[in-house]
Parts: sequence; C-alpha cells; structure tokens
Amino acid sequence: MTILDLFDDFPLDIYSLSIGAVILAAVVIAYKLLSRFISRTGKRLEMEPHVVNALRLILRVGAIVSASSAVFTIFELPTSMFVGGSALIGAVLGFGSSQTINNVVAGFYVLITQPFRVMDYVRIGDLEGQVAEITINYTNLYTPTFNLLKVPNTYVMNSRVLNMTHEGFIKYTFDLGFSHDIPSADIMERCIQPAIEEFQEKHEADQLRMPEAYLDDSDRLSLTFLFRFFIPKGDAKKLYILKPELLSMIMRRWDELKRS
Repeated sequence: MTILDLFDDFPLDIYSLSIGAVILAAVVIAYKLLSRFISRTGKRLEMEPHVVNALRLILRVGAIVSASSAVFTIFELPTSMFVGGSALIGAVLGFGSSQTINNVVAGFYVLITQPFRVMDYVRIGDLEGQVAEITINYTNLYTPTFNLLKVPNTYVMNSRVLNMTHEGFIKYTFDLGFSHDIPSADIMERCIQPAIEEFQEKHEADQLRMPEAYLDDSDRLSLTFLFRFFIPKGDAKKLYILKPELLSMIMRRWDELKRS
C-alpha cells in the first residue's frame, strides 16, 4: 500500500473541506484573540513577562492539538497515517532538532524554578546583564555593551546563576587591584573615599545608596578592593554608564597619589 492508497479510504468532498476550513479558521481566530487577551490581562495585572510567555505557550500547544484533532476527525484520516506521521515527525525532531528540544525542556525548567525574573540583573556563567525576556528557547540579556544577547536556556540550566537583584535594587559588585607601592589606608583615604564622595554628590539622585568599598584581598602582588553599587531594579543602562565614571574618578586620584 502506498501513501496515495491511504487517501482513497476517506472522502474529500466540498462539504468536508468547507467544514475543515471553517474550523481551522476558528481555531486561528480564537488563538489570536486569546493571545491578545492574555497579553492585555498580563499588563493590567502586572504579571511577570515569563508567566505571560508560559501561558502563551500552553495556548499555542492547545491550538495545535485542537486543529490536528479536528482535521483527523472531519476527514476521517486512518490511524495508520497518524502513527506514521508521528513517527516521521519524531525522527526529524530527534535527529535534526535535538538542541531545540533541549532548549524547550530547559525553558520549562527556567520558567518553573524561576532562578531569576525579567528585569533582574544576573550573572550566568561568564555572561552578565539584565534579563530582558525569558522565552521557551532563550533568555535575552541586556549586556554592558548595550546589546541584546540571546542565551540558550540549556546554557542557563547548566551554568551557575548569580542574581544580583534584591529588595527592589541591583547590588552590583566589582573589584579593583592596586599595587603595594602605597599603603592600603592611604589608598582608601586619599583615593577611593574622595572619589566615592565626589561621585555620590554628582549622582545622588541616580542611586539608592552611596557606593561602598572595602579591602577584599591582599597578596604579594597587589591589594584588591571590592566595590558595591546600588542601582534601582531594571535600570541597568544607568549602571553601565555610572560604573566607568566612578572607575575614572578613582584612577585619576590614584595617578595623582602615585605622583605625590
């Protein structure tokens, strides 16, 4: 029996075609209306974007299942065709789209476990940035280079995740090394602290708290100071602009201190 012989087992009359087209159109229209309803309700209730994406995914799967069931019922397609089609689709997905399937599974993992939410500032492995969107395949990060980076959810699931967003603001930390030529107390009193005070006076309205700094590590090569920023949640662009400015203020005083 060939594939053409299968189509001889069920009638393809105008009535069946019309009913099938109407049902498929109804499914498409219902999907679009419900999708818009989910989006509007999500905005009105201020739902997390990743929750809205999950609801859309469930709706999409439901629409596909409904449309497929309607087609097989109306046209009375044989079970063998369904089984054969499923096997073929499974083989294609298994051999050609394994990475996509892994991403989808990882996407469900991210959506369910919620290691971070949209607008959180995170570090995922060697990557960092503000979470712009969580989809079923990718987590989109707004990076310090002012670009949107699509991170596969498999990478998210297999990496260490540091969420630097707490209590409504970003607690961002970075370190800076200095040589042993000048005592650590002088570096703090004559270089770091004056720079922080100047920075705070200029950008007090842009932060929630004054930046902090303290000696974090010391070895035979250098002194390492740790700095902490406190930026409002969702305002990573401000962080990307202010951090280089503070570094510039510190290094300018460091150069003056070495020359004195």
